[in-house]
Amino acid sequence: MECPICGSDNVEILNAKQKSSKKKLMEEYLLKCEDCGHVFKDIFSAKKPKPYRLIISAQDKSYKTTIDLSPSDELKSGDVLLSDLGQVEVTSIEVKDKRVNKAKIEDINTIWAASTEIPARIGFSVDLHGEVDSYKLDLDRNFEIAPGDVVKIDKHIVKIHVIKTKDRKLTSGFAKAGIIKRVYSKPVKFNNFDYDLTKDIFKKTKKSS
Repeated sequence: MECPICGSDNVEILNAKQKSSKKKLMEEYLLKCEDCGHVFKDIFSAKKPKPYRLIISAQDKSYKTTIDLSPSDELKSGDVLLSDLGQVEVTSIEVKDKRVNKAKIEDINTIWAASTEIPARIGFSVDLHGEVDSYKLDLDRNFEIAPGDVVKIDKHIVKIHVIKTKDRKLTSGFAKAGIIKRVYSKPVKFNNFDYDLTKDIFKKTKKSS
């Protein structure tokens, strides 16, 4: 909202009215420019919210629902929405049978999202030179894991060497549990460790390599 006289966006809202039609919501503002004192009106309009298909991933389950959004807005991966099943983060968008990272909402067929209100479930592999102990862990979504971390898990003390996220593999840096798919590690002959993940184990399996 800029003053049509001096171009300043330093304005005071004197009054606001909301109007509605079948397809649009309109807000009319009476504004006063703080810099030059000019009083003027401005109107903001947007298409009325409509229901869009939403599929929410919650660990090993998925839920189908709808969410009301304005067709005029834009949506992108990483956006956070409040659905009837709680807060979710957009992971992918389907437009004309194609997955995209960003789209105008009126073009969207399906929104794919992950719940942000439950722990992240990640895989954790321990390479035992012939066998692999594989775990499923439930971690706080903001918990940070880094290659090089020395970790206690179950009966093992291991060093993390690779982290696989939704987009890439990391051998340096760190990643939050919310985007991690699997962590790869190898046993080390240390007595000390950075942190213990044993209490976070949801499931354990053993595999031959």
